[in-house]
Amino acid sequence: MRDSTIRHPLAAVVLAGILGFLGVCPALAQELEPGLYFSSPVGVNAAIVGYMYSSGNILMDSSLPIEGAHAQIHTVSVAVIRSFDLLGKTAKVDAQLPIAAGDFEGYVAGEFRTRKPSGPADPRLRVLVNFIGAPALHKAEFAAQRPGTIVGASFQAVFPWGRYDPSRLINLGSNRWSFRPELGVSRAQGKWHFELSTGVWLFTDNHENYGGTTLEQSALPFVKGDVMYTFKRGMWVAANYGVANGGETRVDGGPSSEIQTNQRVGATFAYPFGRSLGAKLVYTSGLTTRIGADFDSYGASVQYTWGG
Repeated sequence: MRDSTIRHPLAAVVLAGILGFLGVCPALAQELEPGLYFSSPVGVNAAIVGYMYSSGNILMDSSLPIEGAHAQIHTVSVAVIRSFDLLGKTAKVDAQLPIAAGDFEGYVAGEFRTRKPSGPADPRLRVLVNFIGAPALHKAEFAAQRPGTIVGASFQAVFPWGRYDPSRLINLGSNRWSFRPELGVSRAQGKWHFELSTGVWLFTDNHENYGGTTLEQSALPFVKGDVMYTFKRGMWVAANYGVANGGETRVDGGPSSEIQTNQRVGATFAYPFGRSLGAKLVYTSGLTTRIGADFDSYGASVQYTWGG
């Protein structure tokens, strides 16, 4: 997209706020992750390689001179996870490094524009602790434990290391730090598993926003949940739902954009290939979106597990 002719400052900030994370996750506030608060034996490690394709519309504030904004994004990510003992409780740490390629198009003030950025998106690091119902156990003890209710908390940081060019309106990196504290409850009942979590996205300012401006964004709270059914060890299916409301953006302290509203549903299927190798298929779709990315996303990943 030849961004040099886009002169509306609020258009720049809204697009930057929406698109800054698209290379990593098309629905920032509703990252539907079934089984996130599952407990696991101490010392288990996992390496994951995943691919996701996302396509859909970008819905803008009605006051902006942008229409028909559409994007297609391909993302390949590598992630590692490790479980460990933290003061007698089960804890996990995970890191994710995404690389993305996008194809964006739309009409700006009646003129059709396109842009195709590619490169690294913003990496992520998260720490999770299950502080109720999940004592730190090794594999033999863990296998004998009867699962019940688990309460945990997590904290994720998004690093501003993705590809970013302040002279471009659309970027894969966000050029600002983002943080996601979250609280979750998990309950196992036979082959069924239920999980509910809530949290908030917090953002630092981007002082190198498009046009030499400063981008600010308000907190974006969310709630999400999932229901899972296990067929056998490592083979399960899940249905997910998430909703978020907030995240107004401002340029140089000016008037706020409209509130972002987003509801998403998803489904996940996991299948094991032996004791150490497994695969997942993921689908997510928007139910309602007022400001933000109204995307359908399709993903697949392979996970190798060892240790514990």
